[in-house]
Amino acid sequence: MKPAILVIDMLREFVYGRLKSPGAVEIVPRISELISKARERGIPVIYLADSHLPFDHELGIWGPHAMRGDPEAEIIQELKPVENRDIILYKRSYSGFRETGLTYVLRDLGVDTLILTGIHTHICVLHTAIDAFYERFKLIVVEDAVSAFSREDHEYALKYMKNILGAELKTTSDVLKILSEL
Repeated sequence: MKPAILVIDMLREFVYGRLKSPGAVEIVPRISELISKARERGIPVIYLADSHLPFDHELGIWGPHAMRGDPEAEIIQELKPVENRDIILYKRSYSGFRETGLTYVLRDLGVDTLILTGIHTHICVLHTAIDAFYERFKLIVVEDAVSAFSREDHEYALKYMKNILGAELKTTSDVLKILSEL
């Protein structure tokens, strides 16, 4: 297994702002642990961050959010990327694969397994997982390190990713153990 950690949309807007997930704050320490272990083991950490332009399609659904250059679109300080080590890719849609170059980055790194963390389980995490499935990556979703607007949204998305995409659902402690053995 050659994994990468994906940190999806852990932005000020989604953790503390208008479109925050109720469970966002509680997943931050878990994601931080996973990032630390990945860095220690030389495993790539890739941040996927909404960065919208004023005419982006999804703004018609959610209103302006995570606008490019706005402080609300910044990755939260607690999970700050390490310059020249971590990778940040900016996206204008739900999926981290759409027009970001993520597939090329992962192929160049030899990655075959994606460990998904972040917000929102039922939107950007789910759509990234769907595209990862189509790109033939193995999926591990860290079920206690992703969060949605509601428990129902969270459970629906986890069930979908497991049953339809073949994702493995693991806890943070499960994944830390896996990473320690690599």
